Amino acid sequence: MLIAPSDDASGSSAAGSLSPDTLHATTVLGVRRGSQIALGSDGQATMGETVMKHQAEKVRSLYDGKILAGFAGSTADAFTLFERFEEKLQQYGGNLTRGAVELAKDWRTDKYLRKLEALLAVAGPERLLLISGQGDVIEPDNDILAIGSGGAYALAAARALLTCDDDRSAREVVEEALTIAADIGIYTNDHLTILELGEGEPAENGRAAVRDA
Repeated sequence: MLIAPSDDASGSSAAGSLSPDTLHATTVLGVRRGSQIALGSDGQATMGETVMKHQAEKVRSLYDGKILAGFAGSTADAFTLFERFEEKLQQYGGNLTRGAVELAKDWRTDKYLRKLEALLAVAGPERLLLISGQGDVIEPDNDILAIGSGGAYALAAARALLTCDDDRSAREVVEEALTIAADIGIYTNDHLTILELGEGEPAENGRAAVRDA
C-alpha cells in the first residue's frame, strides 16, 4: 500500500536515497501478527571493507515506547530523522501514519533534511511503514517489512516461516528470519536486537531482546 508517493518519476537518486555502500552492514526486519509487533536488526557496522562494530543498535523505541523505529543508512542521519519523527508523533498525538507522511514531506522538501541518507522502518500497534527521503510512505501488504542489504533475505525467510507455522510469535519470526539472513549475507551478523509491542503495551528498554552469537 502506497500511502504517500513521491512526486519524482524520473527514478533519480536524489533526496534520501541510498548508495550501495550506505546499505552495507544493515538488515532491519519488522513483523506484525495480530496485536504483536516486533522490529529487529543485526548488529554489524562496516566502513568500506572493514567491520567496525559487531553490536550496533539500529532499532529503538519512540513516543514513550509506543512506536518502534529502525534504520538503514548513515547513523547520524538516522538519529536526526528519529528526532524529527518523534516531534511529528508528538505534534499529531502519536498518529503513526500522519507523522510518517509529514516527516516524508519535510524530508523531501527541506534543504537540509533532503541531504540525509537513510531509510526508516517504523511500526505501531496497527501497521508497519517504510519512510524514504524521496517522499514515499509505504505500508507492506503482508505485515512484513525489511530494509537494508540483507532485507531481501530476511523478508523471504519471514514469509516462509509465516507460511509454514502459524504458532510462531512475531518476535520468533523476526529472530529466526534475521538469523537466516545472517547466514547468507556477508554484511549481516547474528548479534540481534529485537524490540516488541504487544497487547497495547509500550516497548520498554527491558523488553528489548539482545542475543549475542
